Amino acid sequence: MSETPRDPNQDWLPDEEEPTTTAEPAFDQGAIERERNRKAQADAEAGIAVTNEPPPADDEAEEYRWHTGQQRPTGQPDAVEFVDVHKAFGRNQILRGLNMGIPEGMISMILGPSGTGKSVCIKHMVGLLYPDEGDVLVHGESVPNMQDDELFEMRKKFGVLFQDGALFGSMNLYDNTAFPLRQHTDKSEEEIGEIVRRRLREVGLGDASDKMPNELSGGMRKRAGFARALVLDPDIVLFDEPDSGLDPVRTALLCELIQEIHEENGGAYTVITHDIMSARRVAEFICVLWKGRIVESGPAEELFNSDNAFVRQFLSGESQGPLGME
Repeated sequence: MSETPRDPNQDWLPDEEEPTTTAEPAFDQGAIERERNRKAQADAEAGIAVTNEPPPADDEAEEYRWHTGQQRPTGQPDAVEFVDVHKAFGRNQILRGLNMGIPEGMISMILGPSGTGKSVCIKHMVGLLYPDEGDVLVHGESVPNMQDDELFEMRKKFGVLFQDGALFGSMNLYDNTAFPLRQHTDKSEEEIGEIVRRRLREVGLGDASDKMPNELSGGMRKRAGFARALVLDPDIVLFDEPDSGLDPVRTALLCELIQEIHEENGGAYTVITHDIMSARRVAEFICVLWKGRIVESGPAEELFNSDNAFVRQFLSGESQGPLGME
């Protein structure tokens, strides 16, 4: 009996072999990860927010490996103190257990990379923000626990120089500087005029009292904001990146002015900046802030000679070290 012809277009097994069962595919972790990445990319393109889970404890220990938290003594009491302060905006953790003291009678600088929480510290000091956890003390008094009238009185201890001077565009320089005195005191116009003229002379603007803010250069607006910050004779003066937008020469002149006014008036001056040259010129006490916590703090001379790798890298402006572009 002859064999049945085989179709040449069909695959045939030898007569003596049975078809074999296809093996189960191997578990492919790489494929799973690729699929997750593909879905995350699709979600991002569709405008869907994607959040990551908090890192495990071991990752946090690695993240803060350079944060010794060492606070070298100055021999001065603290004018302002942060006690284990946490602050978040939505899922964005800004301050993450901040412990920091600002000493009396010194020019202090809070230094750190951009976006690490420096300006948020100022808002906590004057009660514009309250911590989610922890406490902020001004001369030993808890700011978050103050009643409204107590908070109002406490703020009179502060003078604040904002980044752009924050002058009222509709007022001339004299009225801008006089505003806090008219708002918060019962002084006569004669007394106010004497104080305003003295403060404007101190910052080199004695002949510019009639000028409007749009007639002033950037450096002049900074100095005008400084004069206004001083008119209430504050115990604590805060400078929020005063060197922002200034050329190197005017930055140096502003630093000299801060030193001169501090020598004359005293008090706790606190400068928020990431400019290392400004720190070398005027800082007497330095707090290095990174990832919402203090890496190290202490007298400026000791910080500039620190053996901490992050502090050394940041204060020398080196590219090599723990701080990268992330």
